[in-house]
Amino acid sequence: MSDPLAIAIETARAAGDLLRSRFKLHGSARRLKPDHTTLTDADLEADQLITRAIRAAFPDEAILTEESETRMPADGRPTWVIDPIDGTTNFARGLHTWGVSIARLVDGLPSEGALYFPLLNELYSVRKGEGAQLNGEAIHTRPPDPDSNDVFFTCCTRTHRRYQVDVQYKLRILGSAAYDFCAIARGATIAGFQATPHLWDLAAGWLVLEEAGGAAAVLHGPAPFPAQAGEDYGLHSYPTLMAGSAALLDTARGWVTLQA
Repeated sequence: MSDPLAIAIETARAAGDLLRSRFKLHGSARRLKPDHTTLTDADLEADQLITRAIRAAFPDEAILTEESETRMPADGRPTWVIDPIDGTTNFARGLHTWGVSIARLVDGLPSEGALYFPLLNELYSVRKGEGAQLNGEAIHTRPPDPDSNDVFFTCCTRTHRRYQVDVQYKLRILGSAAYDFCAIARGATIAGFQATPHLWDLAAGWLVLEEAGGAAAVLHGPAPFPAQAGEDYGLHSYPTLMAGSAALLDTARGWVTLQA
């Protein structure tokens, strides 16, 4: 049997290379999906490439992907959760922070994952219980320095429409939920919040963050993991708080509140 992590890495690289060839600094043709998120032809091309590769290597396992099948299998098989471009709006507008996110769930929990941000030359890989890596080197979160003025908290554009954010740190909107997880995991930022991510936005990055020493949790509502057999994850989003440690996550719960 093929090694799931090796296949995830190989496939993320292949999809990233395809997307790099489609990327244009002056932007790409785009359209809106029914949920008002952005879609490009490159999303569909990458989705097809990844799906073919996973099915060839693991024909008996299921695939859940943003651009086609959003329902978990009813029989509880291992399931690959794919976002062919996390940060599609950045991609479509000629910005560099976007990437491929591939995770494998076993018993509904992230087991392996790979995230590739080709224009940043950053490949994150992770297996449950074995730590997280960036370009083959182990990564770890870092504690906040209370005396520093260059500590970042990331969020998304929807955050300020629905939530009140009160932090002492500088705010950054990077435009990719998956990259927010990875930035915290490697210590570039210390915490963050995503207001409406879906399962495919979370699956690989969540495991990377946990294996790097960080923690994530939903601010309210049901948790995304373990993913439930037969559930349609196109119908659900998960307001997710992320931090470089479990202790900081508890503190950060007081930084983000629903607007009245």
